[in-house]
Amino acid sequence: MDAFTAGLLQRIRATESDLSRARDEGDDFLVEVEQGELDDLRRLAAEHGVEVGLSGV
Repeated sequence: MDAFTAGLLQRIRATESDLSRARDEGDDFLVEVEQGELDDLRRLAAEHGVEVGLSGV
């Protein structure tokens, strides 16, 4: 796995965790921010052929 792929997957995992925490805390604004970031990261992964496993988030 190259550095780009590893870094992207790490950012996706971190953002999923942050999104989950925001949901648990009931922070609707932060949920929107984190969901937008996650959507962008997943789009970037798809554009570069990086497979992202489905999560519960």
